[in-house]
Amino acid sequence: MYNFDELTNRKNENSIKWSVNDNELPMWIADMDFKTCPVILDAISKKLDTGVLGYYGISEKWYESIIDWYKKYHDFEMQKDELIFTTGVVASISSMVRRLTHPNENVIVLTPAYNIFFNSIVNNGARVVESKMINNDDNTYSIDWLDLENKMKDPLTTLMIFCNPHNPCGNIWTKDEINRIASLAETNGVTIISDEVHCELLDPGLEYVPFAKASDIAKKVSISCISISKTFNAASVHGACVYCANKHIKERIERGFNNDEIAEPNFAAIDAMVAAFSYGREWLLELRQYLYTNKLYVKEYIEKELPILKVTPSKATYLMWIDVSSICKDSSLFAEFLKENVGLIVSKGECYRGNGKKYIRLNIATQKKNVIEAMTRLKKAIDCLPSFFF
Repeated sequence: MYNFDELTNRKNENSIKWSVNDNELPMWIADMDFKTCPVILDAISKKLDTGVLGYYGISEKWYESIIDWYKKYHDFEMQKDELIFTTGVVASISSMVRRLTHPNENVIVLTPAYNIFFNSIVNNGARVVESKMINNDDNTYSIDWLDLENKMKDPLTTLMIFCNPHNPCGNIWTKDEINRIASLAETNGVTIISDEVHCELLDPGLEYVPFAKASDIAKKVSISCISISKTFNAASVHGACVYCANKHIKERIERGFNNDEIAEPNFAAIDAMVAAFSYGREWLLELRQYLYTNKLYVKEYIEKELPILKVTPSKATYLMWIDVSSICKDSSLFAEFLKENVGLIVSKGECYRGNGKKYIRLNIATQKKNVIEAMTRLKKAIDCLPSFFF
């Protein structure tokens, strides 16, 4: 029903992703090239038809649409007084770091991880503590439980930022894994911020476990961040939701959101979120299938044509984590070579820390034509690599 093959032209529109030279193909930032979910565009159009871009508040439908979505699709019961509107997940995380830590306290991150987490921590006076995940023989990642426990026990550790599902590795965390983290957090007085912006971008037929759903303990120690930004390709709408069932923590972070002026919606945010959560399911299911097809194409192409590379098995997100360590020890050099020689722009793995120097990150949320072109360019680059890379 929806045409995800339709090409969009975002050049000369101040697009961060597409501010590139004519010969360059950007496949880095987590931004889809498909048209935003149509129900969102319709909702914004109707709002514009009023002709008034004044102040708007948070409607009852906003609460109802999120509560209904989570009850229907994730079998998780939320309450209205547990939900807070904010203008974005990153802004919320930064604000919460300020309110939930003191200067130079520790914030744990399972690495490799979304690089902006580190900015939110360091820029707000706390210290990043990496719990590096185990890179298994099959190129999957798992938690180093002993390391995580030891870092939780540090009296200076007060917060952990958790990515559920994980960016860039694509893990869908299990209920048992979440409960084990929650138990460690409760024992050691650590609060968990669960970034769940990729929670709907799963391979077809799969489900994720909301952190707070896993158990009463998980609900008590956690804060969850959700948004339409990734799922429905609406990052610039600036609409997000923070869920917190712990009233004491909720009061602290809500004061912070208001002090930081990130709790008031723009003219489109509320209507866009209501539309997405009320009417966007069919579009989402088709999107999942399209993304999965792109993933399979990249995986199979690399296995057949470029076996020197290794693709991390991923069950979620539209981001592919590719091991290029057989080519060079520092993937940043390879990423620069790709851009300079074939115009393919990917994310350098180093910025995600952990063992990211071995990896590049590839965004496959684009038209199949672009995915095919990206693989052609990748092969061309590897075929002409200088010998010193190996």
